[in-house]
Amino acid sequence: MSNKAPSPLDLVRRHNLNLKKSLGQNLLIDPTHLARIAGAADLEATDTVLEIGPGLGALTHHLAERAGRVIAVELDQRLMPVLRAEFADRPHVSFVHGDILELNPAEIIHMLRPDQPGTTAAAEPYKVVGNLPYYITSAVLRHVLESLPPPTLAVLLVQQEVAQRMVAQCGAMSLLAVSVQFYARPRALHKIPAGAFLPRPKVDSRVVRLDVRAQPAVSDVEPARFFQVVRAGFSQRRKQLRNSLSAGLSCTKEQADRWLTSSGIEPRRRAETLSLQEWGMLTRTVYGTA
Repeated sequence: MSNKAPSPLDLVRRHNLNLKKSLGQNLLIDPTHLARIAGAADLEATDTVLEIGPGLGALTHHLAERAGRVIAVELDQRLMPVLRAEFADRPHVSFVHGDILELNPAEIIHMLRPDQPGTTAAAEPYKVVGNLPYYITSAVLRHVLESLPPPTLAVLLVQQEVAQRMVAQCGAMSLLAVSVQFYARPRALHKIPAGAFLPRPKVDSRVVRLDVRAQPAVSDVEPARFFQVVRAGFSQRRKQLRNSLSAGLSCTKEQADRWLTSSGIEPRRRAETLSLQEWGMLTRTVYGTA
């Protein structure tokens, strides 16, 4: 079989497939954009790639040309025979049927390592590439970034609005921005118009690259405690921090005022204006570790 990637549209017709909107199945069919996504991951022949949601394998072909090993996790059981048939002549490409949110990325990579049978899971470096449906984007990001070990980088295709939120700075921060930037340095890359997909979505998308930090951006705080405080701060994001913290942490407004003032934060500020370091200081104050 030729290594040339078949057209996703041809595969849909050949296998009589109906794409499911419920699974967010908008397939990227433009080969130029597919190549640019794979290129953004800076892949080398020694790299292992975990692809999330290969669909019909259009992006998988480009990853397979660059990486030493590709493991793709697909939720839709109907697509597994198609994928395995299309990549039958590429032994370095494997497919796993399952929900990425219920799987440990590092364990998947280790279990499918043919030259290490029966050994315990090792901290093998890997990269993540994927086209994420809108309804699971935040959950997948947290799941991947909190994996042990996490990937060294991730290149993800997300909705334009989501990409903008991920790279936002102080004054326009969100819970998503804090969650991503705590673990990685995000960069918004090229935009992909809705017309490059099958079926056509309602909005444009953008490629985002996440260079994962060796250590979280905020030191000396437990991530669970950090995000408990952050979630409380964003629980009523249109309100002043003294109000949202009071509601989110079940304390009085006077106590919230004391925590904020001790952290050098004006209680009337809103959550979107705080930097990661300010969230860290607030967390240490709340838990008495400042």
